[in-house]
Amino acid sequence: MAEVMGVDLATWQGWETGRRPLSHVKAGALLAIRRRLLALGADSGALHLIDPAMDADRVIASTIHPGVNAPHPLASWVHTRDTAHMIAWALNGTVPPALADRAAMGRRGPVAKAPLLTASDRDVFFARLREAAESALRAGDDGLLLHRQALYLCSYDRGPEAASWMAYALCGRRDAISARGWTPHWATARSTAAALVRLGDRQPLLDFIERGLAGDDSAEIANLNYWAYWIGSMREPQPDDGFMRRDPSAWEPVRLLRGLAAGLQQAPAYMDLYAHSLWALLTVNRWLPLADPALAEGLAAYIARLLDHDGITPRARGELSSVHYVLRENST
Repeated sequence: MAEVMGVDLATWQGWETGRRPLSHVKAGALLAIRRRLLALGADSGALHLIDPAMDADRVIASTIHPGVNAPHPLASWVHTRDTAHMIAWALNGTVPPALADRAAMGRRGPVAKAPLLTASDRDVFFARLREAAESALRAGDDGLLLHRQALYLCSYDRGPEAASWMAYALCGRRDAISARGWTPHWATARSTAAALVRLGDRQPLLDFIERGLAGDDSAEIANLNYWAYWIGSMREPQPDDGFMRRDPSAWEPVRLLRGLAAGLQQAPAYMDLYAHSLWALLTVNRWLPLADPALAEGLAAYIARLLDHDGITPRARGELSSVHYVLRENST
């Protein structure tokens, strides 16, 4: 590979082992590497993940080894689902769904099977991330973005002490969850409710949907805009949460439908939020099933199976029934 790529062997080995971070390569050289790999037959989907992987490296490195007076990367950029998945892979070994179906390649020699951090690095990462979240909270509105993103990533910590800290920190933000409709703290409320689900508490998410989302046009637009960015339907990087208030015309609705449909099946703990978001998306875009009939048919069949089971909240059942009707209506 080193010979084919036109680099010396030590450089290639350094990239593979992580001794030489790919993010340190000059921009022009990195672009050439990506184009060369594509020409050699590399998976384009995997190549697309180089950017979120480097973003994950940057978040992790800046947290473990913070620079003097350097702003935390989570304070100046809204991270995406792909980046969050890459960070989670390094923290707890969970393979990103985008890579889960790819067969692991056999390698010679002692090569790590995953970019998993050592226990000591993981402890330092979470300890400093908690410090960043607390300091951001004290900064008021200027720290909103860092606070909510750091708090969300802290929920990946599975240690018992971390669970206690998270429960305390997140429960302290329940005032934001209980607010009705759009507020400047809406994005924080949404992230807080989602993080609490990871800790096994679904009620705050149900409360958020009921009070902070359903029936408020500004909040509904913000939710779809956030999903579009998180899933990748909105491709432009965003420096803050202001994009959530904009007119929902900067993203691809079909791509969003595909992402929400996949999430409904992959993350059952968040079913209520996926159900409401699908309902909202199809309410204003009833034509969407016609753009991908196969997707619509598969989603309708999956929802039909869901509706046959107990344990679905009344709101989710009603919204999924509406989604199922729209999908079937457009397939006939």
